[in-house]
Amino acid sequence: MSRGEPTMAEICVVACAEAWRGDGAILASPMGVIPALGARLAQLTFEPELLLTDGEATLLAPAADGRDGVPDHGAPDHGASDGSAGDREAGDGLVTEGWLPFRQVFTLLAAGKRHVMMGASQLDRFGNQNISCIGDWARPKAQLLGARGAPGNTVNHPVSYWVPKHSRRVLVDRVDMVSGVGYDRAAGLTGRSGRFHELRRVVTNLAVLDFGGPDRSMRLRSCHPGVSVSDVADATGFLLAAPYQVPQTRLPTEAELALIRNRLDPQARRDRELAGR
Repeated sequence: MSRGEPTMAEICVVACAEAWRGDGAILASPMGVIPALGARLAQLTFEPELLLTDGEATLLAPAADGRDGVPDHGAPDHGASDGSAGDREAGDGLVTEGWLPFRQVFTLLAAGKRHVMMGASQLDRFGNQNISCIGDWARPKAQLLGARGAPGNTVNHPVSYWVPKHSRRVLVDRVDMVSGVGYDRAAGLTGRSGRFHELRRVVTNLAVLDFGGPDRSMRLRSCHPGVSVSDVADATGFLLAAPYQVPQTRLPTEAELALIRNRLDPQARRDRELAGR
């Protein structure tokens, strides 16, 4: 593939990778193609100690010959015990680094030694996440995945979110059901129950957001190239905090582009995740 200008998918990959910056030796659990590419990119560049699994019981390391990639994903699994790099495929070039059975994943989860990037059907200003149902839970308009591992994830270790289509249907004033715990609800946790609660980043196809706004509300951190602050505000279902000057999301370096295009995702599965968004 020609180097050229970075695509929006590649900008999102790098933005997802940045969510793990500074994490060190923890278990990274990305859900979705672009988050998985981001985690692998972080491992190959600025966070070499990150641990990534095949979604079953094997820790995976980059291949020395540069043939490693991120296998294709099905629907993201939001369970507390699912892995990080998608289902491993024969011949994908990744190297088996160690054994990590599910019981050990739960041990890491409870000790705050995991950082998951989940999806969200709805996400509100304080980071409450819904992946369970749309409408009244007693008679929902749509039944979704269910809470799965979201409550334990959000209370026990850092959590970020990947939203491939930033819209008022997803970024809502109030979620229909709380699956993942936001900052307003976490404030009521007592004792040690919320000591590891941390919502790190929200990466969308328009912007990067965090929870540095008033009372830990969502804040616009950067806009992707070609996206304005008003574009993001118009696509958000609540008043979004923002600094006086909002920077542009950083572009991939040439080295990062080479890794994404030639080593991690030569089949360009990243673009399909944003297709039609």
